[in-house]
Order: sequence, then C-alpha cells, then structure tokens
Amino acid sequence: MGQEVNRDKLARGEGKTRLATQAVLASFALLAPLSVAQAAGTINFGDGGSISVGLGMRASFTSDEHGAPDGSSSADFNLDSVRLYVNGSLNKVIGATFNTERDGDGNIKVLDGYARFEFKDEFNIWVGRMLPPTDRSNLDGPYYLSSYNYPGLVSQYPAKFAGRDDGVTVWGKVFEKKLTYAVGAFNGHNRISGASNQGDAPLFAGRIAYNFLEVEDNPGYYTSSTYYGGADVFTVALVGLYQKNGVGTAARKGDYLSWNADALFEKKLGGGGAITLEGAYYHYDTDDVADVSPSFGGAGSTANVGGLTQGKAYLVSAGFLIPTEVGIGKFQPVVRYQQFDADLANTKAKQYDASLNYIIKGHNARLSVDYSHTSFTRAPGDDRVVAGLQLQF
Repeated sequence: MGQEVNRDKLARGEGKTRLATQAVLASFALLAPLSVAQAAGTINFGDGGSISVGLGMRASFTSDEHGAPDGSSSADFNLDSVRLYVNGSLNKVIGATFNTERDGDGNIKVLDGYARFEFKDEFNIWVGRMLPPTDRSNLDGPYYLSSYNYPGLVSQYPAKFAGRDDGVTVWGKVFEKKLTYAVGAFNGHNRISGASNQGDAPLFAGRIAYNFLEVEDNPGYYTSSTYYGGADVFTVALVGLYQKNGVGTAARKGDYLSWNADALFEKKLGGGGAITLEGAYYHYDTDDVADVSPSFGGAGSTANVGGLTQGKAYLVSAGFLIPTEVGIGKFQPVVRYQQFDADLANTKAKQYDASLNYIIKGHNARLSVDYSHTSFTRAPGDDRVVAGLQLQF
C-alpha cells in the first residue's frame, strides 16, 4: 500500500525550489473545480434489505526530486485511486460488500469481496477478501489517514493487494463498544511453487483495541486516524500475526511472526478545533531468514509473495485542526515521522512528512499538500512534494 521511493542521487538546490513552486500551483488548480461530496445512495427493499453504491477518488500532483526516468526532478499528475463501493443486505443479519480499485497504473482490481454475517455488536463473521486485523494505518487505508501519503515505510504486513487477503474474520464490540476485537485466518504469504509455504500454512491475525474516552464511530473493526474534532478519543491497540513457513524459499524457510502496538489521542478544542496525536511500534520477525523478491517464480502484483523484512519500525504523528473556517473549510497542519530498522541488512530508513490539509467535509472532501524527505543507510535520499485531492460520495 505504501509509495515507492526513487533513491537515485541528484544535486538538491534547484530541485527543492521547483518542488515547492510546482506544488503550490497544483494545489490551486485542484481547488478550482471542487464541490462538496455527498453521501452514498441507498435503495431500501423492506425487511432490512437494501443496496448502496458509493464512489471514492484520489488525484494528485507529485514533484519528486529524482522521479524522472533520467534521474532528474519529475512533475506528474496522477489518478492515484478510484473506488466503487457496493454494499448489499438481505436482512438485518446477512449482507455482502464488493469494492473495486482502479489503481495508479490503470488496473481495475477487486479490493474487497466478502459476505457479512452480523448477528449483534458483540459477535460478527466476515468471509471473503478483506483487510486482516492489523495496525491502525492499514485499517485506515489511504482515505482515512491524517496525512495524504500512506506510511508504507513502517506498515509492511503481507497482503495480496492494498492490504487485503482472502480468509475469515470474527469481530465484535463489547463493554458498551469500548473494546473492539478481531481475529482471523487467511491464505497468507508465499503460497507459490519454490517459495517457503509449500504446505499452504495459513496466516493468523488478531487485533484488540480499547477506547478509554468516546467510542470511535467506524464500520466493523476499521479505524480512522482523525475525526476532525468529532470525538474525544484515546484508543490503545495490540496486534499479532503468525504464519508457519511464511518467509523464504522451500530450501530455506522461516516462520513469520509480527506484532505492533498503536495508539490514537484526539481532543476537541473550543471553536471546533482539535489536536491529534498518533504513535505506533512494529516488530517483524522472519526467523533470521531473508525473504524472496515479490516477483519470485513469476508472481504477479496480487500474489502475496516476497518482500518481507525482519526489523523494527516506529511512527509518530501530530496534527492540529485550526478552528477558524477559511472559505468552505478548515486547515489542519500535520507532521509525521517514520523509521524502519532492518536487522539482517543492518540498515535504517527514515521519513519526515509535513502536511497541510484543507478539510471541507471530513474524509469525504479534502485537499492536501505534503512534503516528505526520506533518507537511507548507504543509499541516496529523496525529497518529494504531493498536492492531493480526495473525494468520497
């Protein structure tokens, strides 16, 4: 789900000036045609039956210090994502979700496709392709983060596509919805000839989160990284994943074990403002085995093969929703830091982000300008500016 970083080396002085100028111009260009998003349309059939259809899209202008094919500074307009959301219900218990994604490469893929058996708040079952219960960033997805860019430097769980896998999840909300639990079993990693998982061992995943203040208002076990002052939130969560023979080749394989802890604090301030703090720690263990590459054995982009790295990772983020309305929205500056320490290679990767969001209608309509600087051990760094537009209907 994360963004790839071009690591080629280039002189920085002129590039940084161009980055800033191009991003400002692009942000005004994106603002011009903007209209406020509307809610998804729903048709009710009676006896609890219904079907709803929605649409999400993200478009951006990116200026990357080393993004051009010749290693010079790039300037690109991108359609990052287009999603079609479809939800149907036969009655109050049985339903289904089908979502598609048109990614930045122009490919249309199945994002989600699962049956829902939702008996009560405390106990529900989803079966099909979905997000396994993992960290807050993955359960946010790109549309519900506080920053425009996904923190792919630190959130590196195995997945078929966009964090998804095929399997089953049991989840519920107990103690007046203060505690959310989710546990599941999934196809998992490296199920391909010659890779480590020749016995088709499943991936097991679980997450437990407790809300100390107000309950977070999200569907299922999903999350958001900001509520734009809509609630006082302090949630702490613990995640664990395990798969036997989840990493490496058939000749040299290792078990995959990872866990993370994440926390979100958001406090409403007078006048409609809010302060938001987020943090996460990740521990990835591959039994000291180096994983195969994602293209191993001719694997495609949705094969859930290769690329797992042993190490530790950290994320901290802080945002402030300025209460004063400017035009049709409010400004929200956000800063974020990511770091991944790879054990086997003895390398570090760090990324600093500084974002300015213009919030028009929560996660359904917002503009963002994001500057990021990424550095690597024994490799060139990179500077990037992204001006992004997000709409959901």
